[in-house]
Amino acid sequence: MTPVTTPADGGQDDGRRAARPGRRSVLMAAGTALALSGTFGATAVAAPRQRGAGGTGHPTDGLWRMDGYGMVLRIQDGVLRSWDTTAISCRPALNAPQQGAAGPDGAVRFEADDMAFTVRPQAKDRATLLVHGTAADRDLRRISALPPHCGRPGATGPVADFDVFWQTFAEQYAFFQSRGVDWNRARATYRPRVTARTGPAELFDILAEMTAPLQDSHVALAANSPDFQRFADGIRSGTVAPDEAYEQKTRLFIERRDLAGRPLESHAQGVIGYADLPGGLGYLRISRFAGYVDNRGRYDDDAAELERVLDRIVTRARTAGPGRWRGLIIDVRVNAGGYDPLGLAIASRLTDRSYTAFTKQARNDPRDETRFTRRRTVRVQPAAPGTPRYDGPVALLISGATVSAGETFTHAVQERPGLTTLIGENTQGVFSDTLGRELPNGWQFTLSNERYTDPRGRSFEGPGIPADIRTPVFTDQEFAADRDTAFDRARQILGRP
Repeated sequence: MTPVTTPADGGQDDGRRAARPGRRSVLMAAGTALALSGTFGATAVAAPRQRGAGGTGHPTDGLWRMDGYGMVLRIQDGVLRSWDTTAISCRPALNAPQQGAAGPDGAVRFEADDMAFTVRPQAKDRATLLVHGTAADRDLRRISALPPHCGRPGATGPVADFDVFWQTFAEQYAFFQSRGVDWNRARATYRPRVTARTGPAELFDILAEMTAPLQDSHVALAANSPDFQRFADGIRSGTVAPDEAYEQKTRLFIERRDLAGRPLESHAQGVIGYADLPGGLGYLRISRFAGYVDNRGRYDDDAAELERVLDRIVTRARTAGPGRWRGLIIDVRVNAGGYDPLGLAIASRLTDRSYTAFTKQARNDPRDETRFTRRRTVRVQPAAPGTPRYDGPVALLISGATVSAGETFTHAVQERPGLTTLIGENTQGVFSDTLGRELPNGWQFTLSNERYTDPRGRSFEGPGIPADIRTPVFTDQEFAADRDTAFDRARQILGRP
């Protein structure tokens, strides 16, 4: 992880370091991966009971353990409460009140801050939980009591902070083997350096140093207290983080060089841009899959705004008749990630047939990182009948700054029935919804606990998804020579008769 000192006031409007519960993690890591749409957060959220909601005797009431994720839940009196657990710890995580009455199938919706969840009963001792903004639900199994650690105060101090951090990774992180890290050896190396007198700065550096060899941009650590504020995250060697400055630099370069000085048609607060190109081609640039409405990035609001944007871009005139696109360039070379379903929604406008985009499953054994929950298959469904859809050739531009939901989107477009060509460099290689946790001292951290695979069972965690046509992307040499080889190759390929 690369340590970063944050501003004294803790303000992080770029979304990269804001400590916020839920979504893909506690941390919105927009500079490495817009770490959204995943687990419950590790920060407790006070929430009063929703009047008239829930009550005793509903099929979802009671105690539940989630398959994978190290999480237990209690649903009682119209409130969902969760705890993050390891073999040595149990920390309260979330309080979310029920919203409205249960649905016809018994499904119950809960909300807290900008997060929403639906719990759906399946059988007497089974249920599923969907975190809105994720691509698949999770299995719940009824339990009779909370784990023992949930009934007593946890240890505190630097040693306890180290132990909870190490233990959480040991039980939940899914890629030690593939990333070549011996986590037991890491403990033997770093734990002797931590004592009861270890200061915050030294402890932070130890934890960041210990996780740096993972080169995983979904691994992040944030300290945000009045007297000490730091942020650290990982990234694959030789790649560039898709932060705000890099996004702006590359956008201005594209507008000047590739679009002959014409600004992109701006949508969703500038996150999505579009331009018509000569020769009947379209150019669609997407810099993230979140934050389309405001900085809160609430999934339901972003999803509604995306539909409005797609209606303005993927029009009947561009998908049928003499003005139909001859080809479409989609540029996610600088994409900070976000909500997987938003990428699936865009893919739904690019097909007339349903197809499998990817599968996902979570680590499910604290002692064995090769054991996972049951596989969830995520499919792209064509947009509703009557909605304009484009099924012609697509050139998808990718790079090492294509991160997280940008990569699941790459899977979704790559697998479409229509002709798709990937151009550029390997994506970053981080796919998991990040698992967010909190240390006893209040610091927050995230890790990768889910494995995504393509329909042929291949995982690209680590090296990233490779391009069909490999070209340099936004290198110093490209900028110096005023070249954009990936863009030019895309135009060349799509412009052929």
